[in-house]
Amino acid sequence: MARTDGAWLRTLAGVTAGADVMGAKLIAASTARRRAGYLIALFDRRTAVLEALLDGNHITGMRTAATSAVAVDVLAPREPLRVAVVGSGFEAASHVAALAAVRPIARLTVFSPTEANRRRFAEEARSRHGVEARAAGSAEEAVRDADLVIAAARSRDETPTVRGAWLERAATVVSVGSTLPEQRELDAEALARAAAIVADVPDEVATQTGDMLAAGAGAAQKVVSLTEALDGEWRRPDGVVVYKSVGSALQDLTVSRLCVRRARERGAGRFLGRLVEPVDK
Repeated sequence: MARTDGAWLRTLAGVTAGADVMGAKLIAASTARRRAGYLIALFDRRTAVLEALLDGNHITGMRTAATSAVAVDVLAPREPLRVAVVGSGFEAASHVAALAAVRPIARLTVFSPTEANRRRFAEEARSRHGVEARAAGSAEEAVRDADLVIAAARSRDETPTVRGAWLERAATVVSVGSTLPEQRELDAEALARAAAIVADVPDEVATQTGDMLAAGAGAAQKVVSLTEALDGEWRRPDGVVVYKSVGSALQDLTVSRLCVRRARERGAGRFLGRLVEPVDK
């Protein structure tokens, strides 16, 4: 990681995405302006030729939502779901789209701090997915009596946006916004109430996310890998279950590889020519 004057650039991964492709995900951020740029580069593994450049933010959003939908499909009741969404941005919209692809939604309630944004989100959910949707006046109002809670936005001061006291007895909670030690999304009570905490990357979720660190060692003992949860022998325990995601760059590169393959099949994308010439070593 390189930092200069309130900005930083980090290579998140330099890992293999498949037998024929390798790549890296880069994040450049200006902490002063609270802005970040994400870039994924894929290379031919045999020739080291640059194959594609992709919008890392879009790829990550699709990957995160799709993985959450897989988790919800195994963790939530097998019935139309009463869904609460905290957040009204890209991540929240991606999650609703992915969820609608795997489960019927009985109703959707959304809260975000700006009234116009949450009303817009509810209207788009109605028109795009044909679900009953409304905007709530508070996060608590949205979360109360929901079967599924999607936490897809952090507060600017990193105070939790979803509290355990609001959750139904057997609610499923999806938390995707707290991925660093200084970030908070769920309060300690939400994790204390959890009968299980399912994680996409268990070690990182347990030791590097602000929610888990604030909840203490007891929360880490409840962590189950998503891989284990998808095993037919694992059974969802009674009570609140939390799915926490930090994501991995390998997932991003795998999705990017699939997108490039689809783009070639459909003649989509923009050809940029040979931007970087590999050299002999």
